[in-house]
Parts: sequence; structure tokens; C-alpha cells
Amino acid sequence: MENKTIRRNLYRVLRKTGVKKEDILLNASYNDDLAFDNTDWSIFTYYLERIFKINLDDKELEKMKSINDTLILLKNTA
Repeated sequence: MENKTIRRNLYRVLRKTGVKKEDILLNASYNDDLAFDNTDWSIFTYYLERIFKINLDDKELEKMKSINDTLILLKNTA
């Protein structure tokens, strides 16, 4: 999958999770900047796995601290 497609699909996932356009920045932290709670994480994970057709385990989810971390993970699984 192309880098541009990965970014676009991740953007879609974040918007479905309820993140505002202006808050989607590469260095944005899920917990600190986007204030993700357990419900947000569940929704985010659900859409991420469905849109990218991947299965994430707990170790991979723990590594995702920021949007950039997620992009790196998605590039490595593509």
C-alpha cells in the first residue's frame, strides 16, 4: 500500500473515532493530545483493523503512542 493511501486511510480512521481535522498532526499523542479513553481506543482499533485488513495484538497497540507511530506500524505491515 502506498504511503499516501496509508495516510488517507489513517485519517479516515481518526475521523471515525471522533478526532477533529485540526487535531490530526503527526506528533499528536493519543493519550495527551487527543485524550483517547478506552472507548476511543476500542473504536480506533476496530476501524484500523477493518480498513487496513490487519489484526493488532496488545504489544503492537502499546507501541502506538502517536499518529506517527501508527503510520510506521502500518508501513511495516503493508
